[in-house]
Amino acid sequence: MQYLHTMIRVSNLDETLHFFNLLGMIEISRKSNDKGRFTLVFLAAPEDQARAREDKAPMIELTYNWDPEEYTGGRNFGHLAYRVDDIYALCEKLQANGITINRPPRDGHMAFIRTPDGISIELLQKGEALPAKEPWASMQNEGSW
Repeated sequence: MQYLHTMIRVSNLDETLHFFNLLGMIEISRKSNDKGRFTLVFLAAPEDQARAREDKAPMIELTYNWDPEEYTGGRNFGHLAYRVDDIYALCEKLQANGITINRPPRDGHMAFIRTPDGISIELLQKGEALPAKEPWASMQNEGSW
């Protein structure tokens, strides 16, 4: 068995692509279907890019249905998880670009954020946890994660 991708439905493709671009994700392919009225965009993490192009690495499939729909229950999906090189630097970059850090990396190891459609994303520090650092160490949770 090989893990291929996780599909999430998105209400605004441009906004969601901007969000994942801030995380460093790279667009691997895009397919639009006029008859079905949808667009599929496949994304991969930078280190998986080459293997993803050969369909040998996990990807995220963004499904954008052209006819408006309201998506609820993002928390019911669970979460996507990514290992990151520097959790503090990434959280700082995301926050500077208007992304809410729902569960700050107080422990230098784990943080949670949400996509524009409410999908929870867990960020995990690569290797050992980083030493506690302000403002993260004393930052409270915001919303649900």
